[in-house]
Amino acid sequence: MRKKTLDASAAAPESLCILRTSAIGDVTHVVPLVRTLQSAWPQTRITWLIGKLEHKVVGDLPGVEFIVFDKSAKREGFRAVREKLAGRRFCALLHMQVALRSNLLSVLVKSPLRIGYDRARSKDLHGLFINCRIPSRSGEHVLDAMGSFLEPLGLLQKDVRWDIPIPAEAHAFAEQHLPADKRILLISPTSSHRLRNWRPERYAAVADHATHELGWRVVLCGGPSEFEREFANEILGHMQSHCIDLTGKDTLKQLLALLQRADLVLAPDSGPMHMANAVGTPVLGLHAASNPHRSGPYSDRQWCVDRYDAAARKFRKKPADKLAWGTKLEYKGVMDLIEVEDVIERLNAFDRHISTSGSVSG
Repeated sequence: MRKKTLDASAAAPESLCILRTSAIGDVTHVVPLVRTLQSAWPQTRITWLIGKLEHKVVGDLPGVEFIVFDKSAKREGFRAVREKLAGRRFCALLHMQVALRSNLLSVLVKSPLRIGYDRARSKDLHGLFINCRIPSRSGEHVLDAMGSFLEPLGLLQKDVRWDIPIPAEAHAFAEQHLPADKRILLISPTSSHRLRNWRPERYAAVADHATHELGWRVVLCGGPSEFEREFANEILGHMQSHCIDLTGKDTLKQLLALLQRADLVLAPDSGPMHMANAVGTPVLGLHAASNPHRSGPYSDRQWCVDRYDAAARKFRKKPADKLAWGTKLEYKGVMDLIEVEDVIERLNAFDRHISTSGSVSG
C-alpha cells in the first residue's frame, strides 16, 4: 500500500467525505472530528455518508452535507447514493467503517486519498478499499481512534466538542415530561446487542432504591420496538414504586433533550449511553460484555460498573489485559456478573457527590 497523506503545509482541502453509516453511538463519536475539521478548515466542504436512523440524531449539524444511505433498501439504497455522488470527486475519503457493506459503499466515493483503519482493526477486505491507514494503536477509546483519521490530513483532535443541535420542540417535550422538582435517574435499559442487557428485575430494584431511599424521580426510556416495549413492561412489573414511562413515546431528538435534562443516566453499552455523554450528562454504565475503557462514556467513566475483567476470567479463562483490545465478551449470562449492590453503590456515590458539590459534573 502506498503511503498517502495530504500536505499539511498546503491549503485546506476543498472537500472531504466521511463514511460512517452506523451505529448511533459510533456516529456521536464522529461529531468531534467534524468540529475539529470545521475549526481548522472552515472553507472545506464536508459530506457525510450516514445511515437513515443515525441521520435523525446528527443530521442537522450545521455546515455538513448529509447523504443518507438506507441499508434496508438494499440495491436501491446503493443506487440512491450513486446518483447523488455522480460526477463528484473529493480530496479525501475518511472511510471509518469496516463492514463489507460499507466497504462496497466506499467504491461510490471518488477520491485520490482513501483513509481507513490500521491492519489490526480491519476486516471484510477493508484494506482493498483504502490507500492510507490511521496509526496502529492499542488501548484507545473508540472516539480517539476515530479522531486519528485526522492525522493523515495533518491535523490532531485536541479538543472534543459535540454541540449536537437540539430543537426547541425537543426541549419543550423534556420539560413537559421531566419536572424539575427532584433529581432524575433516566434508565435506558436496552442495547441492540441483547447479550449486553441487564436483567429487568435488577433495573427495577435500582429504580425502587432511587425512589424510596434517595428521593429521585425515575424515568424509563426506550425505542418503539416490540422487544423494548416488552422489556420495559418487565421492569415496570417488578417495580414497587412509580416510574415515568416514556418507552416508545419520544423521537431521537427528544431523547437527546431528555438525556440532557436528567441528572444521571443508567444504561448498558448502547447508543443512548453515548448520546448522554455527548450532551454532558453523567452515565452509570453497565459493562461486562464490553470494555468501558474502549467503549464506555468518553468524558467520565467514574460512575460506571466495570466487570469486564471478571467476564474475561470467567468466559475466556484469562485476565482482560491478555485479550486483544476491543474483544467483546457477549456470552449468555455475562451481565449477571453485575449485581444490584454494585449499581446501587455507584448511584449512592453519585448522589453524595452532587449533594456535596452542588453540581452534576464529574
